[in-house]
Parts: sequence; structure tokens; C-alpha cells
Amino acid sequence: MKKQKYFRTYNVTDLKDLLYKSAKLYKRKTAFVLKNEEGKIYKISYKTFKEDVEALGTMLIDMGLSKKPIAVIGKNSYSWAVAYLASTIVGIVVPIDKELHHTDIINFLNISNSEAIIGDYKYIKSIKENYNNKNLKYITMNEKESQDNIYNMKSLMTQGKDKILNGNNSFFNIKIDPDELRILLFTSGTTGNAKGVCLSHGNICSNIISVASVVKVSSLVRVLSILPLHHTYECTLGFLLIIYGGGSISYCEGLRYINKNIVEFKPSFILCVPLLLENVHKKIMKKLEESLPKKYFKPNTHIMDNLPFFMKPIVKHKIKKSLGGRLRTFIVGAAAINPDIVTSFYKFGINVLQGYGLTECSPLVAGNNDSNWKADSAGLPIPNVEYKIDNPNEDGIGEIIVKGPNVMLGYYNNEEETNKVIKGGWFHTGDLGKIDENKFLYITGRCKTVIVTKNGKNIYPEEIEYYLNESPLISEAMIVGVQSESNDDTFVKAQIFPDLEAMKDHLNRIPTTEEIKAMVSDIIQKINSKLPNYKHIKGFFIRDKEFEKTTTKKIKRYGDNVKL
Repeated sequence: MKKQKYFRTYNVTDLKDLLYKSAKLYKRKTAFVLKNEEGKIYKISYKTFKEDVEALGTMLIDMGLSKKPIAVIGKNSYSWAVAYLASTIVGIVVPIDKELHHTDIINFLNISNSEAIIGDYKYIKSIKENYNNKNLKYITMNEKESQDNIYNMKSLMTQGKDKILNGNNSFFNIKIDPDELRILLFTSGTTGNAKGVCLSHGNICSNIISVASVVKVSSLVRVLSILPLHHTYECTLGFLLIIYGGGSISYCEGLRYINKNIVEFKPSFILCVPLLLENVHKKIMKKLEESLPKKYFKPNTHIMDNLPFFMKPIVKHKIKKSLGGRLRTFIVGAAAINPDIVTSFYKFGINVLQGYGLTECSPLVAGNNDSNWKADSAGLPIPNVEYKIDNPNEDGIGEIIVKGPNVMLGYYNNEEETNKVIKGGWFHTGDLGKIDENKFLYITGRCKTVIVTKNGKNIYPEEIEYYLNESPLISEAMIVGVQSESNDDTFVKAQIFPDLEAMKDHLNRIPTTEEIKAMVSDIIQKINSKLPNYKHIKGFFIRDKEFEKTTTKKIKRYGDNVKL
């Protein structure tokens, strides 16, 4: 293990402090690189960003929203970033997933007692048509004119700037307690109903400073924001951390445009989930197979290890050029990734920093960093955060518990649930893991997904899913425990969503239903041969559509997904 290198950081107490300090430090540097309606790229400076947040915030105060919950909903955009910061500085920001049905959105508005909602017009319109609340203030991000008693954000910002010019200092004079509730997030976890997570500016700022001390973020960093901003993973690390470090942010126009946007915006830094990284890796390998002689592709070796020394820099350059030319780092989280893919990217000259975090921890707990990384690990604890394994078994596996200034205040209006997870100052994550002698963390599963057999054996679904997902013929898989009707024991059953294109290539024709079942059965037999008998997959079900997922692309382990 190398000696940990630490980067210089500066202190910020709250997000208003962060906004003002970054605007002063980076003033005319570029904060956002955006594309207008005509497709032309333009830039927004830190000074302009601060002025836009101030202007909207001034009007939110004028509308009586000081200390009030304000919901923000919409696609990733500059307007979302302005709305988020203005809302959390003036009141309590409630970021909401735009993918939710309007009934769920309305439910969250009711639970949070939101008094305003800022969002893309189509979501605002849908909520207004279905929500009988005359007191809720509606603000649209992207309509030119206000209509149907809906305020327009751009118009409000113009009015706010006029008020500031005429001596209105209400936004500037805001005093924030770094330990009070300012961010209310509704989790969309894989194992149950959503809960309101209460975070403070102190929680978020501590996480930003900790990460910045071990991962270099500077004005040279360019980020392409892909994952949804309402989630703390993207919001803290792909937005607020970048503003803290003086980098610039661009927004992906949609999953189908990722490759196009990478070439256009030339990012150096991308936050992603394993699924996205795996897709990028597949495309790279496919291009290499098309352009390089077959003699360099040998079993159980990496292509870069087989190339002559003079070809390696050429191949690395071409790969980087296909990714915009500047890409240096992928930060990957939300689920486990195949360590072989991490190692492969390192051989291509691109860092993959895998981490571990939760909404309740603002979000980061551990991460691989610029000094130390292990391909199969979630990394080391970030500075000022502790973790340990509670009640480990003989293999050192137990529940991961966390302590630090990043841990949430609690669940919103839910003392009972809060007391279940925060005990003696330690947050009980519900995740299983182990820690090696160098403090590297390894995630082994979820407490709630553990399958317990009649004789007390524990089966971690993620372990078996890992083997299934290794097969190129399987697109997605989920393991569930099923109660046997004959002997009252629990056995393992798999749900499989096959990769029909890969199966078609494998057979050189479209497979029949029986052939699909036979191929899956063969894969399962091979996996069972590697596992002890109690972990054997005893049955499987072929799905005709993808699993329902959360917005961070994790398979939901409840609802329709578990129907067999």
C-alpha cells in the first residue's frame, strides 16, 4: 500500500459559503459548458452562476419561502443546479425523481409539506393537473412566459437581479446553521419503501472536503453529468464537489447521446454506474477486435499485455480519443463492478475509482483514490469517516456500520426508523462487508437480501448473481430464496433476462424458446459445479423484459421483479 497523498482543501461551513468562496476563487473561470437550442456550445462563469443563484434566491425569499420546503424536479440542467442551490440556501430543498409517477410525486410533496415546486414544465403541468393544492407555488424552469398561475424561473431571476441592484440584500444576509435540516431526500432503494433522509449542509460539506483531499479536483476537471442529479451520488460528487474544486460541468442529453456528448464536451471525469462502464468497455473491446490482428487476442490474457511495446501508446491514444481525448477518471458506484473491467481500464490508461456510499451518508463512505486502489474493493474510508464490521462471522463478514460528520440527521418524522439504524452514534447501513488488513472495504451483500436455509446456512444472492452476469449470454439476473412446498426449506431460484443478440450470434440464427432455456440451463449447471450444494440454483425463470430498476440502475428487489 502506497503512502496516502493528500491534496490541499479549503474549509466551507455550508453551501452558501461554498457558492461565495468558489465564485471568489474562480470568478471568471468556466463553471458550466452547455449547449443551446441551436446546438451551439456556450460557457457560464462562476461569477454568473453565483449571480443567478442569488437572483432566484432573492425572489424565493420575496415569495415567503424562507426556511420552507421547496421541491425541485427535472432533467439534469443548469437550471436544476441553480434551483437546487437557491432552494437549499433559502429553505429546505426536496429533490424528487422525475421518473416517478405523479401520484408518488404528490405523495412526497404532501409528506414534505412542500410550499413550492421548481421543475421542467411537463412535470409541473402534470402535477398541477392532478394535485388539489391551491397554496403550492409552481415555478417552471424552461417556459419563456408564465402561464396558468405558473411562475417562470427566468423571469424571477430577472426580477431578482433588479431587486439586488436596488439594494435588496436578503439573500446575502441569510445565516445558515450547518447542522439543521436543509436537504430532504426520498430514497429509492432496492429493498423497500422510500424514507425521507434528512441532511444538513454540514453533512454535505464534510463529504465534499473529505473527497477533495484524496481525489484531485481542479479547474482542469471537466465533468459530463449523466446520472440523475436528484440522487446524492451525482449531486454531491458530480456537481457540488466540482463547484468546490473549480472544475466545469456539462450535461448529457440522454443515454442514447452519451458517446456523442463525450466527443463534444471532452470530459476528463465521469461519474457512472457499472452498467454504463461495462457498455463502454464492450464497445472498446469490439473496436479493438475489429482493428487489431487476431494473434494479439490470447485466452486468459489482456490485449495490452500481448501488444508490442511500440503499439501500446498508439492503442491507448486511440481509446482515449474515442472518449473525447481528455478522459482520465471514471468514478463508479451504486453497485459492484467486475474487477477485471477495472483492471482493464487501468491497462488502457484510464483510472476507475470504485466507491461505496449511501444517501444517508451524503453519500460517500469509502473509495479508491488517486494514491491507493484495489480492483475488487470499494476502497478506503474517506478522511474523517470511520467504518467497522458489526458482529463479524468466521470469515470476517458482518454489517458495515459508519460514523462521521457525513451521517444523516435521521429519517423525516420517523424516530422509530431512525433509532433502528443509528445506535450509539454509529449508522447501521444494512450492507454486509469485510475489511482487510489495510482498511480496504469489500461489499459482500445486503443484510435484507441474505437467504437463510433451514440449517442456518447464509446465501448471499450477489455472489451467485456475479457468476450469472459473467456469462455473455445473460443480460441481467436476480437470485431469490423460495420456500419449498415439500420440506419447508429455502432454495435458490434465478430470474434470467437473456441477451438475445448474444445468443443469436452464438448460434448464427435466432434461438427458439427451448434453445434459450437449454443455454441458460447449461450456464447454471456450470455455475452449480463451482458452488457448495446448499448454494445451487434449483430452478430458473426466463424473463421477456428487463428488470425494473432504481434511477441508479440497481435492480429493485421488491414488487413485480420478485414474482416467479
